[in-house]
Amino acid sequence: MRTLEIDHLRVLIADESEDRLANVATMVVALGHIVIARELDVSEIAAVTARERPDVALVAVGDSSDHALELIDRIVREAACPVIAVLHAPDPEFVKKASTLGVFAFVSDVDNDDWQSAIDIVLRRFTEYHDLHGTFGPRAIIERAKGILMERHGVDENAAGEMLDKHARSDSRTVLELATALAGGFSLGSG
Repeated sequence: MRTLEIDHLRVLIADESEDRLANVATMVVALGHIVIARELDVSEIAAVTARERPDVALVAVGDSSDHALELIDRIVREAACPVIAVLHAPDPEFVKKASTLGVFAFVSDVDNDDWQSAIDIVLRRFTEYHDLHGTFGPRAIIERAKGILMERHGVDENAAGEMLDKHARSDSRTVLELATALAGGFSLGSG
């Protein structure tokens, strides 16, 4: 992700309605950002997100909150950027469901005065989230690989760790590289 000092963010907007997309796009442009994609179709949103790599995505909640939830779910699974829900009216039930899917915030489309502040906060939290994932992600992969070795070879955690170390050295690989391969289906064999 680019640094937070960028003035003009690349924004993806998504909704089921062309009219609402146009309204949200107008608000985004008024903030000085660039709308890089507008998407209506749930089946296309993941591909668009992967291809365009937006800094932030805004999903407008229109007539169908289920449609908006599907859009949020697909964008979050792509993990390319944080998602902000744009609500026309208060909807605590939607916000609760969207939060379980990974939405970072919500704003009202009635007044965009707070949009930039919300975007700034969301980008900061998303960066912190990715920094934490970068810190803990490798450890989780190694622990998963050790669990696989424990199951496959009937050994304890220490023995599984020693197996990873030994095979990594003999293959001139890092433990993380070997653990990633093991988690992906690679077999160490016996020994």
